Amino acid sequence: MNPPSAAGGAAPSSTTPPHGVTPPAHPGGSGVFAELVGQQAVVEQLESAVRSGAPTHAWLFTGPPGSGRSNAARAFAAALNCESLGCGDCHSCRLVATGSHPAVSLVSTENVSYRIEDVRQLITTAQDRPQGYRWRVIVVEDADRMTERATNVLLKAIEEPPPRTVWVLCAPSPADVLVTIRSRCRHVSLRIPPTEAVAELLIRRDGLSPDRAEFAARVSQNHIGVARRLATDADARTRREETVSLPLEVRSASQAIVAAARLVSMAQADAASESDARLAEEQASLRRSLGLEPEEKVPAKLRAQFKRLEDEAGRRAKRAVTDSLDRTLIDLTAVYRDVLSLKLATGVDLINEHLRRQLTELAEDLSPEQALACLDALNTSRIRITQNVPPALAMEALMMQLIPRRPRG
Repeated sequence: MNPPSAAGGAAPSSTTPPHGVTPPAHPGGSGVFAELVGQQAVVEQLESAVRSGAPTHAWLFTGPPGSGRSNAARAFAAALNCESLGCGDCHSCRLVATGSHPAVSLVSTENVSYRIEDVRQLITTAQDRPQGYRWRVIVVEDADRMTERATNVLLKAIEEPPPRTVWVLCAPSPADVLVTIRSRCRHVSLRIPPTEAVAELLIRRDGLSPDRAEFAARVSQNHIGVARRLATDADARTRREETVSLPLEVRSASQAIVAAARLVSMAQADAASESDARLAEEQASLRRSLGLEPEEKVPAKLRAQFKRLEDEAGRRAKRAVTDSLDRTLIDLTAVYRDVLSLKLATGVDLINEHLRRQLTELAEDLSPEQALACLDALNTSRIRITQNVPPALAMEALMMQLIPRRPRG
């Protein structure tokens, strides 16, 4: 079985939340919460906080990649400033959706970590009044990327927040944030939504066929963003199929080295392509703002501004390689989970059902203990690539450990 082929109002000015406005019931939320599929308990918690008119001043949204914690934070920010508690259609909700709401700051970083100056700028922003809106909301995505020093700078702002300011931090788990921060936040825990819910969202929102939506939801392991990309981007599907096929073909040390080099090459190519395109766009925008023609030589006094863009692009590219390799390792982990499921005859649906024949052949060469060892090796590699281990070295060590050793007896 092959994977499915590609187919085709005015801003509110009141500072008091309305009373008696209750969002209609919906199994996955309604309005701004409509995309939080499989998160009904979270939706109810957030809607209750919005209706109260006095939400906690600091929140910590946690959940594994794909759980939708950033989407939940954005939806919450929109609901706090909506006259109808998150209708999704008013001027304020649309501004949040496009990232241009004057009272909502959506903060993220593509660097390895947040810089202290970034956090200080956030604290300055938090002092500003919402200017005609109900709440100034600062959503910090990937709060786990804050260093301890940066987090300590943020601590006082969360301990003594300005009036009508709400902080929303997002991280994979509470343990990824310093205890001094998480003890001052109200915790919202999200889970990975079920495959059926993700597929239904792709069908409803993106107009996908049921087969393609189900395939994308399953192989993405219910990560909504990844599922959408796999469903709509043929190149992304091709790269994933090449990735998950590599361990099925590795039977010797030489093949392991070649496979490792291929994984790193794909990650670097993806990162470079995305980084180069974004840098060109940023440089063109800077030229327009400075009144320079597209081919005009940059004056010496302005070169520092262009150099900063290039330096930022270099940092982004490094992080993009790490993120791409991590996604690759998640896909490979799915392969060995399928293998272990076959070895133990669990009867559960395979993530890579379309590769059942190849996975069955690989399972014949591995004992359950060896499949578990491969999963451990993959987890170790995910840790290594975040610790400045050269990607090529980390991938070579991994692929050598994935060479099948036929079980004895």
